[in-house]
Amino acid sequence: MDLKPIGPFGTPVTGRIEDLPDLLLGGAVFNQQFNDHPEQLPAEEILRTGFTHGIRAIDTSPYYGPSEIILGEALKKLKPEIPREWYYIVTKCGRLFLDEFDYSPEWIRKSVLRSLERLDTTYLDLVYLHDIEFVEEDKIFGALAELKKLKDEGIIKHFGLSGYPVDFLFYISKKAVTTPSVGPLDAVLSYSNFNLQNERLRDYISKFYEECKLKKLLCASILSMSLLRSGPTHEFHPASKELRDKCQEVAALTAAENVELADLATRFALREFLPHGPVVLGVSNLKELNSAIEQYWNVKENKSDDDALVKKVKEAFGEHHNEVWGSGIPHKMN
Repeated sequence: MDLKPIGPFGTPVTGRIEDLPDLLLGGAVFNQQFNDHPEQLPAEEILRTGFTHGIRAIDTSPYYGPSEIILGEALKKLKPEIPREWYYIVTKCGRLFLDEFDYSPEWIRKSVLRSLERLDTTYLDLVYLHDIEFVEEDKIFGALAELKKLKDEGIIKHFGLSGYPVDFLFYISKKAVTTPSVGPLDAVLSYSNFNLQNERLRDYISKFYEECKLKKLLCASILSMSLLRSGPTHEFHPASKELRDKCQEVAALTAAENVELADLATRFALREFLPHGPVVLGVSNLKELNSAIEQYWNVKENKSDDDALVKKVKEAFGEHHNEVWGSGIPHKMN
């Protein structure tokens, strides 16, 4: 397939967070949660194809099992043809396992330094605190302060946070602005909150940029971690059975129109969110990557008229539209 690049290649990136490409290659797929044998995925070919087609950024995390190690080995092999300066590396810190977190300043620093080794780099372009809603507020700000120190030392270029509950992400981001040891965050990553089923992030976009003085807002999981596709939802998914069943009904509805739900959901998220920030896409093979680039250009060149079907899908979700699931511990947001 002859794919049109979404951006330049062959020159250094600016390093500015504002200049991240429209799409980032998500590293969560290089993990046993999403693939039984992640080490067998064609990481090198995915990165080469993505980078040469303008998707010059990766997003990963130590929490994603062997993801950093797999991607680091691929980047090392690619270095003779694709220098480090030609792409962005984004990773996370603080989440260790499903129910284990360590936001201590000592671990945050240790985790970042370990990521440098794993990803074969001397600096990281962006580091998030991972899934902040599971950690007490004082520990969150202690960890953010350590990331700010790492930024001041030049070890990382930018820092921010990630998580699920949009209201809490906004609360912490706004409070950081007036916290002397932290200051305005560079970036926030929200997942599963801007897609066909859940658009809660939409109401916060301008507030993140204006009230939190954010440089870049990103969204991930535009298929909501496998909910929005014709295939089965991953077993680990925290959504209710009722929402899972409803998504399967919606998939059947779009199939009756000869449209794969995942394709429709991808186009919807790209069309609606890209004017506001980049999108992180997880792809497990070249076919999925090629499809993502194709959907990108379908949107950019207005090749697909999805309005009627999108309206029908939203109506079909009914009370399940904008439904969320529990994530994290209770917090008082004063």
